[in-house]
Amino acid sequence: MASYRYERDIDPADLVPEAPRQYTRREKWKNWWDYNLKWVILAVVCVLALVLFLGQATSNTTPDYNVALVSPYAPTEETVTALQERLAQYGTDLNGDGKVTVTVNTYIIDYSDDKAEDYLDIATATKLAGDFSTGTSSVFILYDPAGFEQSTSALRYLDGTLPELDNDSDWWNMVYRWTDCPVLAGLDVDADFSDYYVGVRGVWDEDIAKALAGSDEFWQALTAGAVSTVEAEG
Repeated sequence: MASYRYERDIDPADLVPEAPRQYTRREKWKNWWDYNLKWVILAVVCVLALVLFLGQATSNTTPDYNVALVSPYAPTEETVTALQERLAQYGTDLNGDGKVTVTVNTYIIDYSDDKAEDYLDIATATKLAGDFSTGTSSVFILYDPAGFEQSTSALRYLDGTLPELDNDSDWWNMVYRWTDCPVLAGLDVDADFSDYYVGVRGVWDEDIAKALAGSDEFWQALTAGAVSTVEAEG
C-alpha cells in the first residue's frame, strides 16, 4: 500500500494520460513504408523478374503509357480492355514499335475505410508503392481524389505547378471530373465513369521525369477542352 506521503505529493495532472499523438498523412505513409520496406523490395524484385521473364518469352515491348485506376470497385476485364483501346487513340508511339499501347493498372483501395489509410492491403499497397517508385503511371483515374491525395501526395496542380511539401490539401485544384473532359466523357466504354476524377502525377525527381517522358502530351490530349467544375469541400 502506498504511503500517505507518496499519495500526498502526487500532482493530479500527472495522473491524466497523455493524448495519443496525431500523425500527419506523410508520417503515416512513411511509418507504413518503413515497416513494410523489405516486403516491398522483395515484391518489386519478384515483379520485375517476372516482367523481364515474360518480356523475353513473348518479345513484347513496354506500353507507351500507363494509367492507374484507383477505386474501391474492381472493373471488369471488358472495361479495362475498352479503356486501354480508347485511350490509346490519344497517344503517340513512344517506344517505336509501330503502335500505341496503353496499360491500365488497377488498384482496389477504399479510402473511406478508416483502416485504408494506415493499413492498406499489403498486395495493393505494394503495387501502388512500386508504381510510384518506378514512375510507372502518369495519369490517375480516381474515385476518391481527396483520399488518394491525402494518402499519397502524388498529384500536381492543373496549371502544371507542384504543391509545396505538406501543403497539398487543396486536391480540388489537382483534378478534373471525368465529365469535365470532353474527350473522356465521349469514350465508348461499357462502364459509367461519371463519378470519377482524373489527375496527373507530379514529378519531383529526375529519374521519374525520364520514366514519364512524353506523358504530359498524353495528359493534355485527354483533357483538351476541359474546364474544371471541382470545388472545395464544405
